Amino acid sequence: MRQGFTRRPKAEEPAANHEKNYITPGGIERLKAERHYLLTKDRPAVVEVVAWAASNGDRSENADYQYSKRRLRQIDGRVRFLTKRIEAAEVVDPEAPRTGQRATRAFFGATVRYANAAGEERVVSIVGTDEVNLDRNHISWASPLGRALMRAAEDDEVILHAPGGTETLTVLEVRYERISVEPFEVPSGSEVSTKKPDR
Repeated sequence: MRQGFTRRPKAEEPAANHEKNYITPGGIERLKAERHYLLTKDRPAVVEVVAWAASNGDRSENADYQYSKRRLRQIDGRVRFLTKRIEAAEVVDPEAPRTGQRATRAFFGATVRYANAAGEERVVSIVGTDEVNLDRNHISWASPLGRALMRAAEDDEVILHAPGGTETLTVLEVRYERISVEPFEVPSGSEVSTKKPDR
């Protein structure tokens, strides 16, 4: 391959395929719950619809069959993705005892309170890429803000390189506590979408 077609990632850029999937205990439970739901409830229901639709004759013009086969492929793809993420998971418990710098500096699982140049304060928890929830102020360790806060201690100033520009932040507090991850919920309407019509 010619040099012109190769691209080396920048030093600060996280690898596209992380060898390890850092995740909190709540995050791994959420992934496992979703996979369990797909394998034990959603997939069997869709398989039943596929079998019913296939028994109706010509599959090329059978909308129920076509839609259900497509949905089955989506489910199988999601199960494969979840399985890979679970197998690569390295669970890090924020509540585990820490000593030395691991107790005072921001690493994966830390909850950090910081202020921007205008003095506006914000609190974020550094979590895995599968657990990001901006409504709960859960940010990925691989995000620009997560990378800026990594290894910072109280009173440190860090530089945030974000798409909107560069900003200086002051770390006010680093603590380690339980991070409440929103549990997996069955998608609304999923029961309706997998029911086969009455014969």
